[in-house]
Amino acid sequence: MAEIKEFELYVIGRVQGIGFRRSIQIQADALGISGYAENLPNGNVHIIAQGEESNISQFISWLKSSPGFSRIDEVKVQNRKVFEPLQGFNIMREDNVIVDKVKSLANLGRRLTGTEKSKVPVHVAIIPDGNRRWATEKGLEPSFGHYKSASYENIISLLNESKSLGIKYISFWGFSTENWNRNQMEVKAIFDLVSDLIAKLRKDAKENKVRFRHIGRKDRLPEKLAQEIRQIEEETKNYLDINVQLCLDYGGRDEIIRAVNKMLRSGAKNINEETIKESLDTYGIPDPDLIVRTSGEQRLSGFMPFQSVYAELYFTDVYFPDFDALELRKAVEEFGKRKRRFGGN
Repeated sequence: MAEIKEFELYVIGRVQGIGFRRSIQIQADALGISGYAENLPNGNVHIIAQGEESNISQFISWLKSSPGFSRIDEVKVQNRKVFEPLQGFNIMREDNVIVDKVKSLANLGRRLTGTEKSKVPVHVAIIPDGNRRWATEKGLEPSFGHYKSASYENIISLLNESKSLGIKYISFWGFSTENWNRNQMEVKAIFDLVSDLIAKLRKDAKENKVRFRHIGRKDRLPEKLAQEIRQIEEETKNYLDINVQLCLDYGGRDEIIRAVNKMLRSGAKNINEETIKESLDTYGIPDPDLIVRTSGEQRLSGFMPFQSVYAELYFTDVYFPDFDALELRKAVEEFGKRKRRFGGN
């Protein structure tokens, strides 16, 4: 029996208000694919597809052919780990059938009239810089900036705005491999803040269907914190509404070195792009479409060097403690104005 694979797909284009999800369901049933399709607030369609890889390849080719009255601009494809077998292929609706239909027709109208919402990134990654400068300029202890930026209220507002905009993945770089060189009291304070944030996220994760993942090393983190991270990762692994990635003890070069060693240990001989992706911390997570850095610094500092090759970069002078839902919306609106050619015309 062929191995079952699972893929997450984002179908971008004219795909709402035209019975597209029903067409997807019929095609998936014909190919023996399980999963679901749902409309997104930004006018696109999100699909989880589980089945034999050859059948899913046919399914993706069918999607790219702009079937029926659809017009497909792009299909984003990402491998996922199979946690449990899915039964049948379903159409997911956030509201009742009538409200769902009204929303999809409204999105279709915006597509047809050219007034549709700006393109929304699937994955936004944030380099939250300027905590200490923010505090110093206010006459506060430098560490107070970390308390403000890592507060539950600050993070949850960004998560809620991401969900409202249709962003499915949001990553925060909380602690780099170079940050170990900071004062040990500051390092401890950061880890204590992260521990407190995780405890609060755990309470809301089930209700809001938030999946939490850690990117980086666990072996050097305080054991209690590492265990808390493992626990929330396990508890939220099946949630899909929004995905939160915390980069902790993370550095891009360190990640690549660990990936190379992982491939060597596995005995891999023919290395290709997919082999490397499977060995990175971000396996199963789409590459970032938009990387935001706060505080005026205009560099990535080694953040996701492999994954960021086609990411749009957005730099703002706003310190991260003041980077709120409105500032995130500004970044996404700027992203929507840019033309992404991926090396083509």
